[in-house]
Amino acid sequence: MEARDPELRRELDATLKARAELGPEYDSALVDSFLEKVERRLDDTLDRGVRRHLAEQRTVAARSGARPAAADGTFGERFGFGAVSLVLAVPLSAIGVANAGIGGLVVAWLGILGVNAVHASRTWPWSRGRRRVSSDREG
Repeated sequence: MEARDPELRRELDATLKARAELGPEYDSALVDSFLEKVERRLDDTLDRGVRRHLAEQRTVAARSGARPAAADGTFGERFGFGAVSLVLAVPLSAIGVANAGIGGLVVAWLGILGVNAVHASRTWPWSRGRRRVSSDREG
């Protein structure tokens, strides 16, 4: 087995040697330890890739004089909308049950789900292309 990362290869070799010395009763701990190291390595690699991608975007934006495209909805907006939906779900559920029983509850929750689905659809990748196409045709 050829390892691309010599450090991880050394860690794996050390883990296998430790297993041979300690015996099978330590397998779980050794595997968990090795997987934590692999996970840390993957996180570091992913972080570097994201930072590189963001730097490239900023460079392109700086060269073109345009501002980088903002995401459709920030975390705060999405979190706030979800929190408000849950807070309003309680009285809406109570009103639905009081007025129409279980059918009212179902209707109230279908409404809540519908509103949240429409809000979430703004960030779906496949819906962005359609919006741009339709706005291009209008203008």
